[in-house]
Amino acid sequence: MKTLSETLGIKEQGSIFLTADWPAPANVKTLITTRNGGVSEKPFHSLNVGTHVGDHPEHVARNREIVQNRVGLPVAYLNQIHSNIAVNAADAVSALIDADAAVDTTGQAACASMTADCLPVLFCDKAGTVVAAAHAGWRGLAGGVLQNTVRAMGVQPLEIMAYLGPAIGSEAFEVGQDVFDAFAAQMPEAESAFEAIGGGKYLADIYALARMVLQCEGVDMVYGGTHCTVLERDTFFSYRRDGQTGRMVSVVWLEKQACI
Repeated sequence: MKTLSETLGIKEQGSIFLTADWPAPANVKTLITTRNGGVSEKPFHSLNVGTHVGDHPEHVARNREIVQNRVGLPVAYLNQIHSNIAVNAADAVSALIDADAAVDTTGQAACASMTADCLPVLFCDKAGTVVAAAHAGWRGLAGGVLQNTVRAMGVQPLEIMAYLGPAIGSEAFEVGQDVFDAFAAQMPEAESAFEAIGGGKYLADIYALARMVLQCEGVDMVYGGTHCTVLERDTFFSYRRDGQTGRMVSVVWLEKQACI
Protein backbone atom coordinates (compact mmCIF):
# COMPACT_ATOMS: atom_id res chain seq x y z
CA MET A 1 0.00 0.00 0.00
CA LYS A 2 1.30 3.46 -0.91
CA THR A 3 1.99 6.01 1.79
CA LEU A 4 0.21 9.38 1.76
CA SER A 5 3.35 11.02 0.38
CA GLU A 6 3.69 8.47 -2.40
CA THR A 7 0.05 8.91 -3.37
CA LEU A 8 0.49 12.68 -3.55
CA GLY A 9 3.82 12.43 -5.35
CA ILE A 10 5.71 14.06 -2.48
CA LYS A 11 9.30 13.26 -1.63
CA GLU A 12 9.76 12.77 2.09
CA GLN A 13 12.67 14.56 3.78
CA GLY A 14 12.06 13.44 7.32
CA SER A 15 9.10 13.07 9.66
CA ILE A 16 5.94 14.56 8.17
CA PHE A 17 3.54 14.44 11.10
CA LEU A 18 4.01 14.29 14.85
CA THR A 19 1.44 13.67 17.57
CA ALA A 20 1.23 14.87 21.15
CA ASP A 21 2.89 12.50 23.62
CA TRP A 22 0.41 12.73 26.47
CA PRO A 23 -2.08 10.41 28.23
CA ALA A 24 -5.16 11.90 26.58
CA PRO A 25 -8.44 9.97 26.29
CA ALA A 26 -8.73 7.73 23.22
CA ASN A 27 -11.22 10.04 21.51
CA VAL A 28 -8.84 13.02 21.66
CA LYS A 29 -6.71 13.15 18.50
CA THR A 30 -3.74 15.35 17.64
CA LEU A 31 -1.65 16.19 14.61
CA ILE A 32 1.46 18.38 14.52
CA THR A 33 2.90 19.14 11.12
CA THR A 34 6.56 19.61 10.32
CA ARG A 35 8.08 21.50 7.40
CA ASN A 36 8.13 18.25 5.36
CA GLY A 37 5.65 16.53 3.09
CA GLY A 38 4.08 19.44 1.18
CA VAL A 39 4.23 21.08 -2.23
CA SER A 40 5.55 24.59 -1.49
CA GLU A 41 8.88 25.71 -2.95
CA LYS A 42 11.73 27.57 -1.25
CA PRO A 43 11.74 29.44 1.07
CA PHE A 44 8.45 27.83 2.14
CA HIS A 45 9.44 24.25 1.45
CA SER A 46 7.41 22.32 1.81
CA LEU A 47 4.34 21.84 4.03
CA ASN A 48 3.55 25.50 4.64
CA VAL A 49 -0.04 26.12 5.81
CA GLY A 50 0.26 29.89 6.32
CA THR A 51 -1.66 32.04 3.87
CA HIS A 52 -0.03 35.27 5.10
CA VAL A 53 3.65 34.59 4.46
CA GLY A 54 3.93 35.20 0.71
CA ASP A 55 3.64 31.61 -0.49
CA HIS A 56 1.73 30.74 -3.67
CA PRO A 57 -1.97 30.45 -2.70
CA GLU A 58 -2.43 27.23 -4.67
CA HIS A 59 0.47 25.63 -2.81
CA VAL A 60 -0.94 26.64 0.57
CA ALA A 61 -4.37 25.33 -0.39
CA ARG A 62 -2.87 21.99 -1.40
CA ASN A 63 -0.89 21.78 1.82
CA ARG A 64 -3.98 22.52 3.87
CA GLU A 65 -5.78 19.82 1.92
CA ILE A 66 -3.06 17.35 2.95
CA VAL A 67 -3.62 18.30 6.58
CA GLN A 68 -7.40 18.26 6.18
CA ASN A 69 -7.34 14.75 4.73
CA ARG A 70 -5.34 13.55 7.71
CA VAL A 71 -7.56 15.21 10.31
CA GLY A 72 -10.97 14.56 8.78
CA LEU A 73 -12.85 17.33 10.58
CA PRO A 74 -12.79 20.93 9.29
CA VAL A 75 -9.67 22.65 10.65
CA ALA A 76 -10.41 26.03 12.24
CA TYR A 77 -7.50 28.25 11.19
CA LEU A 78 -7.46 31.60 13.01
CA ASN A 79 -6.15 35.03 12.05
CA GLN A 80 -3.60 35.03 14.86
CA ILE A 81 -2.82 38.50 16.22
CA HIS A 82 -0.85 37.71 19.42
CA SER A 83 -3.95 38.36 21.51
CA ASN A 84 -5.57 36.55 24.43
CA ILE A 85 -8.85 35.96 22.56
CA ALA A 86 -10.37 32.46 22.67
CA VAL A 87 -13.27 31.50 20.39
CA ASN A 88 -15.35 28.46 19.50
CA ALA A 89 -13.58 26.49 16.78
CA ALA A 90 -16.83 25.85 14.89
CA ASP A 91 -17.29 29.60 14.42
CA ALA A 92 -13.85 29.86 12.77
CA VAL A 93 -14.40 27.21 10.11
CA SER A 94 -16.36 29.36 7.67
CA ALA A 95 -15.00 32.78 8.71
CA LEU A 96 -11.48 34.02 9.45
CA ILE A 97 -11.63 35.30 13.02
CA ASP A 98 -9.08 37.45 14.86
CA ALA A 99 -8.13 35.23 17.79
CA ASP A 100 -5.30 33.14 19.21
CA ALA A 101 -7.12 30.21 20.77
CA ALA A 102 -10.01 27.96 19.87
CA VAL A 103 -12.12 25.57 21.93
CA ASP A 104 -14.42 22.74 20.87
CA THR A 105 -16.88 20.49 22.68
CA THR A 106 -18.91 19.39 19.66
CA GLY A 107 -16.60 17.15 17.67
CA GLN A 108 -17.56 19.22 14.63
CA ALA A 109 -14.30 21.16 14.17
CA ALA A 110 -10.60 20.80 14.90
CA CYS A 111 -8.77 23.44 16.95
CA ALA A 112 -5.55 24.69 15.38
CA SER A 113 -2.50 26.81 16.20
CA MET A 114 -0.09 27.94 13.46
CA THR A 115 3.50 28.58 14.50
CA ALA A 116 7.09 29.01 13.36
CA ASP A 117 8.80 29.64 16.74
CA CYS A 118 5.83 30.69 18.87
CA LEU A 119 4.49 28.08 21.27
CA PRO A 120 1.46 25.97 20.27
CA VAL A 121 -0.38 24.57 23.29
CA LEU A 122 -2.93 21.78 22.92
CA PHE A 123 -5.48 21.05 25.64
CA CYS A 124 -8.04 18.43 26.57
CA ASP A 125 -9.84 17.30 29.68
CA LYS A 126 -9.46 13.87 31.28
CA ALA A 127 -13.01 12.91 30.30
CA GLY A 128 -12.50 13.72 26.62
CA THR A 129 -15.35 16.23 26.45
CA VAL A 130 -13.47 19.38 25.42
CA VAL A 131 -10.32 20.28 23.48
CA ALA A 132 -8.52 23.54 22.74
CA ALA A 133 -5.49 24.94 20.95
CA ALA A 134 -3.67 28.18 21.75
CA HIS A 135 -1.05 30.22 19.89
CA ALA A 136 1.33 31.53 22.56
CA GLY A 137 4.04 33.84 21.40
CA TRP A 138 5.61 35.79 24.24
CA ARG A 139 3.09 38.62 23.88
CA GLY A 140 0.10 36.29 24.04
CA LEU A 141 1.67 34.28 26.83
CA ALA A 142 2.28 37.42 28.89
CA GLY A 143 -1.14 38.76 27.91
CA GLY A 144 -3.18 35.85 29.22
CA VAL A 145 -3.96 33.63 26.21
CA LEU A 146 -3.43 30.41 28.17
CA GLN A 147 -5.51 31.63 31.11
CA ASN A 148 -8.37 32.57 28.81
CA THR A 149 -8.16 29.25 27.00
CA VAL A 150 -8.37 27.30 30.25
CA ARG A 151 -11.38 29.33 31.36
CA ALA A 152 -13.10 28.96 27.98
CA MET A 153 -12.89 25.18 28.25
CA GLY A 154 -15.51 25.28 31.02
CA VAL A 155 -14.08 22.50 33.18
CA GLN A 156 -12.06 22.49 36.37
CA PRO A 157 -8.34 23.18 35.76
CA LEU A 158 -7.39 20.00 37.63
CA GLU A 159 -9.28 18.07 34.94
CA ILE A 160 -7.23 19.65 32.13
CA MET A 161 -4.03 18.43 30.55
CA ALA A 162 -1.84 20.48 28.23
CA TYR A 163 0.77 19.62 25.63
CA LEU A 164 3.51 22.11 24.72
CA GLY A 165 4.23 21.72 21.02
CA PRO A 166 7.36 22.61 19.02
CA ALA A 167 8.62 26.14 19.76
CA ILE A 168 11.84 28.10 19.96
CA GLY A 169 14.12 26.59 22.60
CA SER A 170 15.88 28.31 25.46
CA GLU A 171 19.26 28.16 23.72
CA ALA A 172 17.95 30.24 20.80
CA PHE A 173 15.30 32.57 22.27
CA GLU A 174 17.16 35.82 22.86
CA VAL A 175 14.93 38.58 24.22
CA GLY A 176 15.24 42.09 25.61
CA GLN A 177 14.52 43.71 28.95
CA ASP A 178 10.91 44.37 27.90
CA VAL A 179 10.13 40.66 27.71
CA PHE A 180 11.80 39.97 31.04
CA ASP A 181 9.86 42.81 32.67
CA ALA A 182 6.54 41.70 31.17
CA PHE A 183 6.74 38.33 32.91
CA ALA A 184 8.59 39.29 36.09
CA ALA A 185 5.98 41.94 36.87
CA GLN A 186 3.26 39.28 36.90
CA MET A 187 5.14 36.30 38.29
CA PRO A 188 8.31 36.97 40.29
CA GLU A 189 9.20 33.29 39.88
CA ALA A 190 9.41 33.88 36.11
CA GLU A 191 12.89 35.31 36.61
CA SER A 192 14.17 31.73 36.80
CA ALA A 193 13.14 31.21 33.16
CA PHE A 194 15.59 33.88 31.98
CA GLU A 195 19.37 33.72 31.70
CA ALA A 196 21.09 37.10 31.53
CA ILE A 197 23.67 37.28 28.73
CA GLY A 198 24.65 40.96 29.07
CA GLY A 199 23.64 44.20 27.41
CA GLY A 200 20.08 43.95 28.72
CA LYS A 201 19.58 40.69 26.82
CA TYR A 202 18.37 37.33 28.08
CA LEU A 203 17.86 33.78 26.90
CA ALA A 204 14.24 32.92 27.68
CA ASP A 205 12.68 29.51 28.25
CA ILE A 206 9.19 29.83 26.79
CA TYR A 207 8.36 26.29 27.84
CA ALA A 208 9.17 27.04 31.48
CA LEU A 209 7.13 30.25 31.32
CA ALA A 210 4.12 28.37 29.93
CA ARG A 211 4.39 25.75 32.67
CA MET A 212 4.43 28.50 35.30
CA VAL A 213 1.34 30.16 33.83
CA LEU A 214 -0.52 26.87 33.65
CA GLN A 215 0.46 25.93 37.18
CA CYS A 216 -0.85 29.26 38.42
CA GLU A 217 -4.15 28.40 36.72
CA GLY A 218 -4.27 25.03 38.43
CA VAL A 219 -3.30 22.93 35.42
CA ASP A 220 -0.83 20.40 36.78
CA MET A 221 -0.76 17.89 33.93
CA VAL A 222 1.63 19.47 31.41
CA TYR A 223 3.58 17.52 28.80
CA GLY A 224 5.87 18.17 25.85
CA GLY A 225 8.26 21.09 25.56
CA THR A 226 11.20 19.12 24.18
CA HIS A 227 11.79 20.60 20.72
CA CYS A 228 13.55 23.68 19.36
CA THR A 229 12.23 25.00 16.08
CA VAL A 230 15.38 27.05 15.49
CA LEU A 231 17.91 24.27 16.00
CA GLU A 232 15.90 21.45 14.38
CA ARG A 233 16.36 22.92 10.93
CA ASP A 234 15.34 19.88 8.90
CA THR A 235 12.11 19.39 10.82
CA PHE A 236 10.58 22.77 11.63
CA PHE A 237 10.03 26.21 10.16
CA SER A 238 11.62 29.04 12.15
CA TYR A 239 10.92 32.71 11.60
CA ARG A 240 13.72 33.67 13.99
CA ARG A 241 16.21 31.59 11.98
CA ASP A 242 15.07 32.18 8.39
CA GLY A 243 12.91 35.31 8.28
CA GLN A 244 10.67 34.51 5.32
CA THR A 245 9.48 30.98 5.90
CA GLY A 246 6.41 28.77 6.26
CA ARG A 247 4.17 27.85 9.16
CA MET A 248 3.42 24.55 10.89
CA VAL A 249 0.06 23.76 12.45
CA SER A 250 -0.74 21.89 15.66
CA VAL A 251 -4.25 20.43 15.69
CA VAL A 252 -6.42 18.77 18.33
CA TRP A 253 -9.94 17.42 17.92
CA LEU A 254 -12.59 15.18 19.42
CA GLU A 255 -13.22 12.01 17.46
CA LYS A 256 -16.90 11.30 17.08
CA GLN A 257 -18.04 8.18 18.85
CA ALA A 258 -19.65 5.55 16.66
CA CYS A 259 -23.29 4.81 17.36
CA ILE A 260 -24.01 1.36 18.80
